[in-house]
Amino acid sequence: MSNTKATETIEPREIRRKLGLNQQQFWSQLGVTQSGGSRYESGRNMPRPVRELLRLVHVEQIDLQRVKRDDMDVIAYLKSQDAALYKTLKKSAKAWKKGA
Repeated sequence: MSNTKATETIEPREIRRKLGLNQQQFWSQLGVTQSGGSRYESGRNMPRPVRELLRLVHVEQIDLQRVKRDDMDVIAYLKSQDAALYKTLKKSAKAWKKGA
């Protein structure tokens, strides 16, 4: 699934309910107020950065507190300079995660 499609189909209320979080718990993890989140859940247009944060934190389950700029630099380097190694590591990481 491409990132564009993932961001277009995000239903924040549905995701929040599946996670069993109230609006305050859910939206505060993205730096959004409860009232702002409530408006997004009611159909207000969600800015792309908020959609992306929602996808990363609540769909992909990425702990943004643990992601460092250096990590992103390593990923970018591998993708551009050694795509085969990147693909091998990505495949190994998926297998490791399933077994963990």
